[in-house]
Amino acid sequence: MAGRDPLRQGFITLFRVFLRGIFAVAILALLLGLSVGVIRILLELRGVVLGQDINQGLKELVTSFLTLVVVLELIRAFVEYFETERIRLDILLEVGIAFVLREFLLGLFAERIGDMGMVFWSLGLLLLVGAWGLVQLLTARGLKGPA
Repeated sequence: MAGRDPLRQGFITLFRVFLRGIFAVAILALLLGLSVGVIRILLELRGVVLGQDINQGLKELVTSFLTLVVVLELIRAFVEYFETERIRLDILLEVGIAFVLREFLLGLFAERIGDMGMVFWSLGLLLLVGAWGLVQLLTARGLKGPA
């Protein structure tokens, strides 16, 4: 059993190095996407200011901005994992809230969501925010779960 321990440690070390490499590449890809998103927003803003179709320009601007918020939250989640090697539930819930809110607002903006859809989207968003609040409450009380 003692003979396998160095081998096991070697595999664990290799796994961690590999995982850190994957996360580094993912963070770089997300940062590249974020840069492209900012440039795209600036170009769309130019189109709105110059007076091209204002309604369409504002729709594209809102869509790009909401997508940028989701990408920012994803980058934050990846960086947090990269630094601590732990996935924090509150950050995942914040990513989920940003994504659901983005989809909900885009659906409202495009007038694709009916009355019942609005109820279900709102309920889903309320559940995510409630779960996030519960995580914050438990974290504040020191109930962080297993280490």
